[in-house]
Amino acid sequence: MQEQQSRATAYTTLAAGPDFRHELEIKRSRFITVIRRTGDEDGARALVAGLRKEFHDARHHCSAFVLGPDRDIQRSSDDGEPSGTAGIPMLEALIRRATAPGVTDLSDVSAVVVRYFGGILLGAGGLVRAYSESVSSALDLAPLVRRSRLRICSVEIPHSAAGRLENDLRAAGYVMAETSYGASTTVLRLALADQAEELERGAERLASMTAGSAVLRPGETEWIDVPF
Repeated sequence: MQEQQSRATAYTTLAAGPDFRHELEIKRSRFITVIRRTGDEDGARALVAGLRKEFHDARHHCSAFVLGPDRDIQRSSDDGEPSGTAGIPMLEALIRRATAPGVTDLSDVSAVVVRYFGGILLGAGGLVRAYSESVSSALDLAPLVRRSRLRICSVEIPHSAAGRLENDLRAAGYVMAETSYGASTTVLRLALADQAEELERGAERLASMTAGSAVLRPGETEWIDVPF
């Protein structure tokens, strides 16, 4: 579970789903890149361990990962390549990844590049370029989402009005969370940016939609994936 008191209120990560794989061949060496969304160091290390077993005959299994909303956990490994030619270029490809104009906030991502040596030495500069390009090329094709810290707010409303209100809220662009049902009322839950002005605007919008009959009740915060 993400630490909710981070400085960041949003960041970019991989969309939930299976590992994303991409392969490059450079001077007969195969560079197989696997990237995975990971929430902690155990998950990142599990990716490396699994690929060591899968590609047990490969010479190198270099890795890098960046974790947390504030990107405060960053690690890399050259795994036998000359120092600084693999892990650090991979890590820089992650942390310098532009996710929007002027924004570099990719996190909760692990990358492993499996290398099968092709018999031609690439030199230090060639290795740096190869490992950096391997990760960057994989990220070019990987699906990304915005992960935001949102305040989960509830709205209790009669069953007869719930469907229409939910449709109106979705049409207005609100992110809807879990709905629950009581004997005579429905509790809609919507996620708002964890900022006082956003909560105030949401309360005013809800009052306008329901002629003042519904009240917005802020609850806890959660990290939620929001598609771009």
